[in-house]
Amino acid sequence: MRSRTWLTLGAVVLGGGGFATYALAGPSADGGAGVRAKRPVKVYDLTLKGTGGARRELPRTGTGRFSLLGVSWTGAAKKIDGTAQVRTRDSESGEWSGWQDLELDQDPAEGADRGTRSASEPLYVGPSDGVQVQVVAKDGTTTSGLPKGLEVNLVDPGVATAAETKATGTEPAAFVADATDSASPTDSASATPTDSASPSDSASASPSDSTSPSDSASASASASQTPTATASPTASATTPSAPPSTVPEPPIVSRAGWGADESISPDAPEYNADVKAVFVHHTDGANDYSCADSASIVRGIYAYHVQVSGWKDIGYNFLVDKCGTIFEGRKGGVDLPVLGAHTYGWNRESAGIAVLGDYTSIGATDAALASVARIAAWKLGQYGADPAGTVELTAGATQTNFFGTSFTAGSTYTFNRISGHRDGYNTQCPGNSLYPQLPTIRAWASGPVQGLKLTSLSGTGLSGSTYYTKGAVTAHWTTTTPGSLISKFELLVDGKTVATASGTATSVGATLAAGSHTVAVRAVHQSGKTTTTAALTVVTDTTAPTFTTAPKLSLRTGTVTTAAVPVTLGWKAADTQALKSVSLLTPTTAAFGPTTTSSSRTAKSGSATTWSMKADDYAGNTRTSSAAFTPVILQETSATKSGTWTARSSTNYLGGTSYSSASKGASLSWTFTGRSASWVVSRATTSGQAYVYVDGVKVATVDLKSSTTQYRQAIWTRTWSSSAKHTVKIVVVGTSGRPTITTDGLVYLK
Repeated sequence: MRSRTWLTLGAVVLGGGGFATYALAGPSADGGAGVRAKRPVKVYDLTLKGTGGARRELPRTGTGRFSLLGVSWTGAAKKIDGTAQVRTRDSESGEWSGWQDLELDQDPAEGADRGTRSASEPLYVGPSDGVQVQVVAKDGTTTSGLPKGLEVNLVDPGVATAAETKATGTEPAAFVADATDSASPTDSASATPTDSASPSDSASASPSDSTSPSDSASASASASQTPTATASPTASATTPSAPPSTVPEPPIVSRAGWGADESISPDAPEYNADVKAVFVHHTDGANDYSCADSASIVRGIYAYHVQVSGWKDIGYNFLVDKCGTIFEGRKGGVDLPVLGAHTYGWNRESAGIAVLGDYTSIGATDAALASVARIAAWKLGQYGADPAGTVELTAGATQTNFFGTSFTAGSTYTFNRISGHRDGYNTQCPGNSLYPQLPTIRAWASGPVQGLKLTSLSGTGLSGSTYYTKGAVTAHWTTTTPGSLISKFELLVDGKTVATASGTATSVGATLAAGSHTVAVRAVHQSGKTTTTAALTVVTDTTAPTFTTAPKLSLRTGTVTTAAVPVTLGWKAADTQALKSVSLLTPTTAAFGPTTTSSSRTAKSGSATTWSMKADDYAGNTRTSSAAFTPVILQETSATKSGTWTARSSTNYLGGTSYSSASKGASLSWTFTGRSASWVVSRATTSGQAYVYVDGVKVATVDLKSSTTQYRQAIWTRTWSSSAKHTVKIVVVGTSGRPTITTDGLVYLK
């Protein structure tokens, strides 16, 4: 059924003797601001003109609003051996597009879909109000000519759904202004189709190009070989029962939901015996559409198939937009094997799924691929078919596909259960970028879940290949299979399910009992197929580390000031499972590895300082330990002395003074109660030696000589296991040639 609107052209005389033709498609049906009134779908036909048999064209012409177009011609089986190109004017910006090729290899109609005309595939161009067309025979001079009745068919999808009536914004009023007059205000920069110097045309194919880029692999073949239909599996008008599927039915927008006008396709649907395969298509046209416009695009394709191609209904069984929304296509019941018109010669054993957009140079979105996989798996699952398998199909026509494979009507051929349009017919559909994505669709549809990885296990610490926890863990994972095709995830502990998460989840937690365990994640595909990650070893440890040696200080060599006495901080920590680290909390902070047991630090003299440390294990258990120490500086004036000593004054000395002696046997003694001591001296090239006695026992001979002059040097130290009373005595050796020593006091820890 074809409800058509022909644009009525009139003429207006312009200044300078020119004229412009015009046509009105009627006033805007929009309501008040922010609300759009419902508007029916309209199909406008404009006849292409031309001289001779090799070219037909329409100059730049303003039109009523439309967003989808194609060309059609008289003769149900007639082919165009050549190119058809269009350019359109954006209704909002007023800019003209570059030349776009129309696919002239639309599948021939079969059975009740056969009409009296042939057509190109429809092309979605977005909201437009102007068009230019050129159709050129392949050799440009053919005597047989182009088919008769060539016209461009413009489809305005109207406003039909509740969501669309709530859309804000305005639409341009419908009008037509012919570009044949160069003075036309709206088309002043336009050119006739043969004007190759038009700025917007500089990169486009010229009208004489022999082959459309989008049809280069198929145009000549489809023109020279007309597919021949013959006996094949037959369809039935009897409504069959809907068998249950092995996988869930995905959400599907009904025909009412996308605003189908059922009055234009009153014929009852026909049914196949089953669905043995699914053919994937693309609809061609712009990819930058808003998903809010998807319903209107589907309506436009529906109107084009019915009112331009002359089919009984939209050809596809299902359509999917780039956001993953699935739309019901041909009527008859989404759960039934409805006979479609999508893949010539193979419709009677298959279903057709079309992705809105052109996927010649860019791939379909993951959302679209996932929805194609879901609907394909559901339909094939109704008949027990594995989406990743193959099937024998009976050819309904003698023809050749895109790859040059010949089919003979009535013979059987092997197809993937999920195939591309080009596998069965000589077309580039579903595009050079979507076709390589079919293996992904098959894998996602069939299962098991692809790319499952256990990425992390929070609540644990990893040491080597073992994880440690106090009990509560959360597993995190990723997959390449979308969550919409996954039934659930299971957390396995020692091989048993302890927690379950939805198919869209990426984590789940559980609490583990004490001891060693294996932890893994199992993904359950909607088909029931499972895949499991490699198991991780997890040890539950609730015992805190211990300090087998509490933090302690000992004096060390180095430069001494009242604010910074050189000390060594020592400790030992251990854990029953795996010690992770030790850290210093006060009086400053520092971090140490599990095997480190000492660190060189400094401490302020004269006041007690608390040294606090924390030990951590990989499970997250901690323990702290603290101790306080006071470095005390004993000046040389507090020592018991014998022999001759000379006092010296300088800011370089501790307290500003020191003692020097060159007298052999001269001594200084300090008595204190502590656990560590260091003797502080000044050093130079002429410095001599001294004996060191501890509690009356000679323990060392210390040489104070140095190549450089140094002050306040802790040159000798001694540490005991515990604090006790001790006496340290230094005695001048009287070294030959350099007998003098200079002492700056004694430091001890209490």
